[in-house]
Amino acid sequence: MVTALTMRVDWARARGLRSRRLGLLLLALGVGVGAGLGAVAFRYMIEGLTHLFTGFSDYAGHPGAANPQLPALGRFFVVLTPVVAGLVYGPLVQRFAREARGHGVPEVMVAVARHGGRIRPQVALVKAVASALCIGGGGSVGREGPIVQIGSALGSTLGQSFKLDERRVTLLVACGAAGGISATFNAPLAGVFFAMELILRQWAAESFGMVVLSSVTASVIGRGVLGDSPFLVLPAFHVDHLAQYPLFALLGVLAGLVGVGFSRVLYAVEDACDWAWRGPEWLRPATGGLLLGLVLLVLPQMYGVGYPVLGRAVDGGYGIAFLLVLLVGKLVACSLTIGIGGSGGVFAPSLFVGAMAGAAFGEVVHSVAPTSGGSVGAYALIGMGAVFAGAARAPITAVVILFELTGEYSIILPLMLAIVLATGISQVVSRDTVYTRKLLRRGIDIDEPADAAVRRRPAAPFVTPAPAPLRVDDTLEAAAARFAAGTDAELPVVEADGRLHGTVTATDVVRALSAGDDTRVGALASPADPVPDTATVGDVLTALGHARSVVPVADASGAVVGWVRERDLLGTTGLGRG
Repeated sequence: MVTALTMRVDWARARGLRSRRLGLLLLALGVGVGAGLGAVAFRYMIEGLTHLFTGFSDYAGHPGAANPQLPALGRFFVVLTPVVAGLVYGPLVQRFAREARGHGVPEVMVAVARHGGRIRPQVALVKAVASALCIGGGGSVGREGPIVQIGSALGSTLGQSFKLDERRVTLLVACGAAGGISATFNAPLAGVFFAMELILRQWAAESFGMVVLSSVTASVIGRGVLGDSPFLVLPAFHVDHLAQYPLFALLGVLAGLVGVGFSRVLYAVEDACDWAWRGPEWLRPATGGLLLGLVLLVLPQMYGVGYPVLGRAVDGGYGIAFLLVLLVGKLVACSLTIGIGGSGGVFAPSLFVGAMAGAAFGEVVHSVAPTSGGSVGAYALIGMGAVFAGAARAPITAVVILFELTGEYSIILPLMLAIVLATGISQVVSRDTVYTRKLLRRGIDIDEPADAAVRRRPAAPFVTPAPAPLRVDDTLEAAAARFAAGTDAELPVVEADGRLHGTVTATDVVRALSAGDDTRVGALASPADPVPDTATVGDVLTALGHARSVVPVADASGAVVGWVRERDLLGTTGLGRG
């Protein structure tokens, strides 16, 4: 009978487990559908607003042209488009979802690492509208950051609606991020690895399977509506000579430095904008948009994401000098867009900067060794992946997305070489990435345990006066009376000269009395090493690992000035023993 009952219980558990997995699988599928449809809608919103503002579906492909609807303004209309867009999305973001400002991915990363994947539902809609307005109005940012935040918000909302635990909510957040990247770039593998490498930051079989399902679903929807062609048509890639590998290695080193520089410039410009702006935040995008408009007037190729310009650079359509101008221009325009409070991603701008750096490097190589140096486009492709790897430190994603864009297996070896070197250089010269730097500036280090910040706090607020001590020669009856009259379960024991001898618990005293022991309190006391009054919460937790329920606190002279009770510390911080 017992065996049969056990079998029924095991079967019920297995059936419940299968039911939960099936439910999670269906939710991951739903997130993929939502992310795919969201990416399609977002793409159309950007194209529609760009056409509304400029008269073209992608103004970067027609730099310097006049708006057909405003011919009297000529090419000067680009000065006004960021201002008008900022007047709309600035108040929208400030009023409804301030986390929609910026490039989006760091907010998703911290939601997963610190907040159990919880993202407010309105973020998806506000981010979509604000980013579409920003990019359509000339913001020189990418669409991958917004779609990651949009897809992640959809996954989080669905998980919270079904009251899932934090682990499953964060998994659905990653599914949304993967689906968004997959449908946006028509790159399902890149979506998976982006979500696993940057969002979840851990690898597990169940997580991987769910993320793949969501990514594939979103990609199928994106391809069904937007077509099967990649977002960027790139030239065929070939390695003609083994002598090119040292050149690819050198490019990887330089691209790693460029990637770190991209991150530094981005946040330096944002700091400058923070320092200069004194008005209301809702007005900042419109006012700063005037500066962005002037940049677009001088260099209209910076309007929006800039894929046509990127494609022409990869095809070898620009000279070295202009490639460097475009590189610096994208750094300035992207940083300014983010700094004034714009909404958009930095993934595509890093690819743009990498393409310009790689193409310029390739032009130099081609001028020195025209027969053995290889094509300019090859170096541009390698530069794209290596600069992104240097900026984001996501080498797997960098390799996979460039492989999916080209479809050329021959790109793998040189790409891996350059990306590994770029990632290594980035780690040597910089502690942070273009994504984590934003969080570190807020005091959030997602590479640390979630309770690390609490453990670094001073323990002084938790120190309370120690109760009146027992003496080593007090009788057990006197100690029992003290415990009965108070609320403490542990009391300090001091020597005749007042020095701390140790601590004794009520349990120790009751057990000794029950055994008929006539010893003194000092014999029952356990040693207690005090922590200094400058100790941190982590120091006290470590001491509690070797103590009972209290830790004495001593000043510089060694005199006990108080103690920390375990219940007070853990009840306030929610931490466990060290």
